[in-house]
Amino acid sequence: MAKRVFFSFHYKYVWKVNQIRSMTNIIGTAAAGFQDASLWEEAKKKGDKEIKALIDKGLNNTSVTVVCVTYGTANRKYINYEIDQSIARGNGLVAIQIHHLKDQNRDTGSPGAIPSQIEVNGFKAYKFTNKESLAKWVEAAAKIAGK
Repeated sequence: MAKRVFFSFHYKYVWKVNQIRSMTNIIGTAAAGFQDASLWEEAKKKGDKEIKALIDKGLNNTSVTVVCVTYGTANRKYINYEIDQSIARGNGLVAIQIHHLKDQNRDTGSPGAIPSQIEVNGFKAYKFTNKESLAKWVEAAAKIAGK
């Protein structure tokens, strides 16, 4: 069964993430409550409280949070907030490494550390390969979370 998914990622890598978010077998593209750079830029101007409100809104009605991991992801303030709020809401978590996907300039990146909250809470991390595998990982995370 398809799940509503929240995608947690560093906005710098939105090009890579959009390759994944557009998949047809995963419902929803909640991504910190904003869909384009203009909303993100506006939220940044308003500050921490506004960004957290957008994240909280984006998490509504989701059952699994997919953390897209690249170099530096584990140290990002809002990534950690998204993960912590996902856990508080009872969402399943799955981390996927996306550093090897090409960006708009056809460049790849370096792998990053998996945020510690993933494995500490019994969830798993994978290297993204294809949408079928991601769908299975999302279902497995939902099952672990009881959703």
